[in-house]
Amino acid sequence: MNERSLSFGKAASDYAKGRPGYPLQSVDWLLEGVTGRVLDLGAGTGKLTEAILRCRHAEVVAVDPDPVMLATLEAHVPRVPTLRGTAEEIPLEDASVDAVVMGQAWHWVEPEAAAREIARVLAPGGVLGLIWNIRNERSDWVSALTRVIGHSSAETMIAAGPPRVPAPFGPLEINELTWKRPVTAEGLRALVHSRSSYITASDIYRTDLDVALEHLIARTPELADGGEYRMPYVTHCFRARVAEHGA
Repeated sequence: MNERSLSFGKAASDYAKGRPGYPLQSVDWLLEGVTGRVLDLGAGTGKLTEAILRCRHAEVVAVDPDPVMLATLEAHVPRVPTLRGTAEEIPLEDASVDAVVMGQAWHWVEPEAAAREIARVLAPGGVLGLIWNIRNERSDWVSALTRVIGHSSAETMIAAGPPRVPAPFGPLEINELTWKRPVTAEGLRALVHSRSSYITASDIYRTDLDVALEHLIARTPELADGGEYRMPYVTHCFRARVAEHGA
């Protein structure tokens, strides 16, 4: 995992406040047929952890490299055990979980090492599920927002096609869901401030971006006087299992 992937703890509060949760329909698809223990890997502040608990009565364990993010998760989802670790070094025993899920996280990993390590902790027949919430740029307003804040690593990767999940995993299954999430001006600021490109930028860059963002907010009638804009999203889901020998 690179340095930018470890920057989110500096903005854990903004991340928890500004990032969207995951649609239960999408999480249910990721975990179709799963009844046992689920690992939320790269769990961050617990957005995906919470969704798993809402749609599955399964045991969940959360792993993330950042202690501040995990502390925020513990405050929001206190009944879930947490451990520090990465996709390349998971602090769990072999074949100890029935599913590994990652929300907004696979684009930060080293694919070969992560695939081997995730396969190690998965029980036979277990599933790897990857999920991203991506703003839907078919909206003119979202396109205007992107001109202000740019594309994230995840957005760039998803635009290029499905993520690369190497051996020992087999082919990816794909599912997409379009939906909208109400966001206030305060929530929009938190969303932008939670992005790694903002967290790791210079003070001058952050100031310039904030000014441009405030101009966009001022030109958006829905956000005036504490109102809400219905931000369109596409949730991209992918799942895979360890390939059978000879398959």
